[in-house]
Amino acid sequence: MARRQTRMDGSNRFKLGLFGMNCSGGLTMTKAPEHWDPSWDNNVAAARMADEAGLEFLLPIGRWHGYKGETDTEGTTFETLTWAAGLLASTENISAFGTVHVALISPVFAAKQMVTADHIGKGRFGLNMVSGWNMGEHGMFGVALRDHDERYAYTEEWVTIVKRIWSEDGPFDFDGSYFQLTDVICKPKPYGGDRPLLISAGSSDVGRAFAVRHTDCLFTSIGELDQLPRSLTDLRAMGVTEKIGVYASGHLVCRPTRKEADEYYHYIVHDMGDWEAAEHTYAIRTQGRAGRYDERTMLMERLISGLGTYPVVGGYDEVAEIFKFMSDAGLDGMAVGLVNYLNDLPALRDEVLPRMARLGLRA
Repeated sequence: MARRQTRMDGSNRFKLGLFGMNCSGGLTMTKAPEHWDPSWDNNVAAARMADEAGLEFLLPIGRWHGYKGETDTEGTTFETLTWAAGLLASTENISAFGTVHVALISPVFAAKQMVTADHIGKGRFGLNMVSGWNMGEHGMFGVALRDHDERYAYTEEWVTIVKRIWSEDGPFDFDGSYFQLTDVICKPKPYGGDRPLLISAGSSDVGRAFAVRHTDCLFTSIGELDQLPRSLTDLRAMGVTEKIGVYASGHLVCRPTRKEADEYYHYIVHDMGDWEAAEHTYAIRTQGRAGRYDERTMLMERLISGLGTYPVVGGYDEVAEIFKFMSDAGLDGMAVGLVNYLNDLPALRDEVLPRMARLGLRA
């Protein structure tokens, strides 16, 4: 089934999206009073601002448990498929994704929900598939967390069913290892007769191979910026071809100068950071694995400033240059979290985007 063209397929060399604004705190574990309040009015206002600024997408986080501590970041969240439907109805051109933990929802029910959102947005809906990692959240649903590689085998059956539901006119049966379905049918089909954009995040060989087979975009992580060119070269060598976009997740702290950006980063992390929540999250992410002190310290800081995503910190000129380095390395774009999406987006729109245009990254 063909995939439609959206702003994600536009001419901008380096695409940008907002990440995590459906969650309390966004991506930050900070007690700063300006931390993100994910009210529906705030989400709509930020989505419209991003749409008018020309950003390509809105990417939510699928979360059922918070990260505890005083802030309990992501303890308050909007469910992502209904969130996407509401924001698609409130915007004109930007794409909005739903983030689905495939083990927690029937592919038949999810396919119908996503078709509904897709028609609301006239073809701007996209699906982010999560195979699962959080044992506590699976326990909320009474669903066992499968072994790592088996999770992707399950997701492969799940998305195969969804694709068939979206594309086949007549009813079909499905007899797989995980699903035995009879007389499956769905009307209407996705908007315009084409399927939504599919994305997945994965750092393992199995996860990346799944993304190559079934998705349009792979989201990867960045450890150190100077290692990114080699990492992307390795991805391409593994079979991530030019037909699939490669994106990263990050968080953005930009101010007129590097000094101001560093001072604000220190404020949200060291002065106002929720280190108790970071300790809890660190234990979940590392699952008890011991690491060097400097590695632990870096990860704790990144958890507070952006839930472990890559920190893009600098003055307006420097941030634009960082995005150019990423683009030149082969990255197609980034989903970024902001401390406060309404307060911080104007600087991205008015200062960073014009500098990116002058560098040839955006129109």
